[in-house]
Amino acid sequence: MALSANGILLQLRESSEKNSHSATVTLFIDEVMKSAGLAYKALDAVAISKGPGSYTGLRIGVSTAKGICYAIDKPLIAISTLQSMAAGAKPGEPSHPYLLCPMIDARRMEVYTALYDPDLVPARDTRAEIIDESSFAEELKQHQVWFFGDGAAKCKPVLGNHPNARFLDDFQLSAANMIKLAEDKYARSEFEDVVYFEPYYLKDFIPGISKVKGLK
Repeated sequence: MALSANGILLQLRESSEKNSHSATVTLFIDEVMKSAGLAYKALDAVAISKGPGSYTGLRIGVSTAKGICYAIDKPLIAISTLQSMAAGAKPGEPSHPYLLCPMIDARRMEVYTALYDPDLVPARDTRAEIIDESSFAEELKQHQVWFFGDGAAKCKPVLGNHPNARFLDDFQLSAANMIKLAEDKYARSEFEDVVYFEPYYLKDFIPGISKVKGLK
C-alpha cells in the first residue's frame, strides 16, 4: 500500500509474505492513512494493480479498492501489474538498446510476461508463455533483454546463457512503482467504471478438486 502526492511517496506499507492479502490489505491501508494524518475523503483517486497475477490476490485487492471508491465517491485507476514492475526495474546505465521483461510465476515453466521499451511502451503484448530455449529469440538478437520478477528465476537456467540476456536478481515488487503511472492516468482522466471493472486474470480460474475423502 502506497500513498503519494504530486509524485512523491508519502507512506508505504508492504509485506513479502505470500497469500496474506486478506489479513493485511485493510490493515495497511488504515495504517498509511493514519500515519499521514489524512481522512479517506482527502484522496483524489484510488489506484489498483489490475493483473495479471494471483486470482485470489487480485479479487481481494480490486474489491477493497472498489469499496473505498464507492464510500468516498472517488475514481478508480487500474494499472497493469507487468507495466508497474517494469517501471520499478529500469537498469541504471545499459550499454546497449534494451527491453524490459517482467515475469510473474505461473505453473511449471509458464510465466505471465510482456516486453516494454525504456519509455514503458509495450513492445509485446501481455501473454502467458511457456519458456523454452527459443523464447524471446528475435528480441535477444537485437536487444539486451532484462528479465525480472518471481518468474525470472526459473527461466534463468534456460535463457541465462544468451549473451544479451540480463537478470535483475534483487528485484522487489512495490506499490510505489505504480505512482507515476497512476498519476499520468489521473491527469488524462483515464478512470475505470467502478461497477463493472474486473481484474485482468489473463487465464480463466480453474478451481482445484479436493483430495479429502467424503468431500464433493
